[in-house]
Amino acid sequence: MKMKGLKLSIIALAGLLLAGCGGVEKMKELPAGFTLKVTPNPVEVHANKVKATFEGTIPPKYFNKKATVEITPVVVYKGGELALPSKVLQGEDVQANNQVINYEAGGSWKHDVEFDYKDEMFSSEIELRFVITYKDKKVPFDAPQKVGIGTMATYKLVDIDVKPVMLNDKFVRVTPEEKEAQINFVIQKADIRKSELTKDEIKMLNDFLLAAAQAKNMEIKELKIAAYASPDGPEKLNDKLSQDRGKNTDKYLADVFKKAKVEGVTPTVEFTAEDWDGFQKAVQASDIEDKELIIRVLSMYSDPVVREKEIKNLSKVYKVLAEKILPQLRRSRMIAKVDVIGYSDDTLKYMVENNAYDSLNVEEMLYAATLVNDVNKKIEVYMKAGEKFNCARGYNNAAYYYILNKDAANAKAALDKIPADQKIAAVTNNRGCVAMLEGNFDEAEKLFADAADAGSAVKYNLGIIAILKGQYPAAAEYLAGSDSFNQGLALLLAGKVDAAKNTFNKVETAKGYYGRAIVGARLAEEATVLDNLRTAFGKDASLKDRAKEDVEFRTFFQNEAFKALF
Repeated sequence: MKMKGLKLSIIALAGLLLAGCGGVEKMKELPAGFTLKVTPNPVEVHANKVKATFEGTIPPKYFNKKATVEITPVVVYKGGELALPSKVLQGEDVQANNQVINYEAGGSWKHDVEFDYKDEMFSSEIELRFVITYKDKKVPFDAPQKVGIGTMATYKLVDIDVKPVMLNDKFVRVTPEEKEAQINFVIQKADIRKSELTKDEIKMLNDFLLAAAQAKNMEIKELKIAAYASPDGPEKLNDKLSQDRGKNTDKYLADVFKKAKVEGVTPTVEFTAEDWDGFQKAVQASDIEDKELIIRVLSMYSDPVVREKEIKNLSKVYKVLAEKILPQLRRSRMIAKVDVIGYSDDTLKYMVENNAYDSLNVEEMLYAATLVNDVNKKIEVYMKAGEKFNCARGYNNAAYYYILNKDAANAKAALDKIPADQKIAAVTNNRGCVAMLEGNFDEAEKLFADAADAGSAVKYNLGIIAILKGQYPAAAEYLAGSDSFNQGLALLLAGKVDAAKNTFNKVETAKGYYGRAIVGARLAEEATVLDNLRTAFGKDASLKDRAKEDVEFRTFFQNEAFKALF
């Protein structure tokens, strides 16, 4: 209502309630000095509750000593009204337990109320209705007194844009594999015995190499032969032995590839004449009684001849070495390193789009889902991965997209397929998102609190909860750094108008501009209000219906440029 109208109503009320000790009809004529107000004005809704305080001042020689006055606040809105608990005042001679107003001195009264907010109350007025009781006769005032100009429901602008969390696949396109086999030789010999070639490890390596050479999805990255001689005997002989052993092993592999008609695979060959490193490792790993003594000798002498001499001087020890250690060092090692190459992105995408992905393993399936753009197809593949491999990640990621689509029912159904005893932070967060979409904010808050390890999305979600619960400073902390509309809203509601303005300036949505307009209204900047509302309406015309009744803009309701926006 207009301020002029409000003043006239208060003056009228002052005239209505004026009375002395005479008839109560005169109490309907309010005297000068009679005041009424509601705080805050407009009233504000927080956490879906409205709290307000009504106050009045009654001048001397007004309140009939034998009268009672019942004051009822009423919220009047489109399509209905809500009568709030009444405040009852009584004269000095009334035998009851209400607040007494002295006839000679007058007095003041205060009345606190709280009520649940309904969206219909966004455009509303609050009025006080008076009924005088005198000698069992009820005398209502001729007209209610309007004291409230509407309801500020700015927190209701909060975006319930909960943030779900994905679980990553472990897809690796190139998987390195390495296999090794060893050919052992007789002392001072370099020929390969037939018995060595029938060992399982030799057969395994041959099969591995041939498969790698022939398969399209495998690539031999390195094939190496390392040939050795044991560190006993003359160095010149050992040098020749290691080279001959390497050459014979190379020839053996060449024959294997030739029989399989494989070309282009050429091993590198390395020679170690006296394998002291291998000797030390073998001794260290053995259960030889005097192995520490042997290790000490190796550390004391670096010259191979001296080392061999000193070890042979330990005659008892050397006999054990000759039987257990040295034969292991007369060898050639064949080491194959192969890359197994997975499907290309194009192939995976084609398989998914053509429903030919049943042959994929779980990691390939989860990764393939990320390659397609169609959300329904993504959900289909994730659900398939969940069902085929009992995969929590598949079900969780399907729920992720359901949540983004605000489809709480299907998101819940997907998450319910994950056993409750699997404590996965991302899953717990997403359960909280579902609870939030269902309007179960208390349950959502508990779940988010249990999902702290799921990352920054949890803090954002808790920020939404904090706004809904009226905990604005906490909300601003949770949402810090998100540069979102909700962050700007939390700052605005916490009274940090400048900080809210800076955040809203980073948000290019319709609500972002609407938030800038509210800041402009609070700072009494007409151009800021008009320019930003104009842009907001251009992005979302539905905001017009809100703005023309939003008491954030109450000082502009009679502004011609403001009215022209509608």
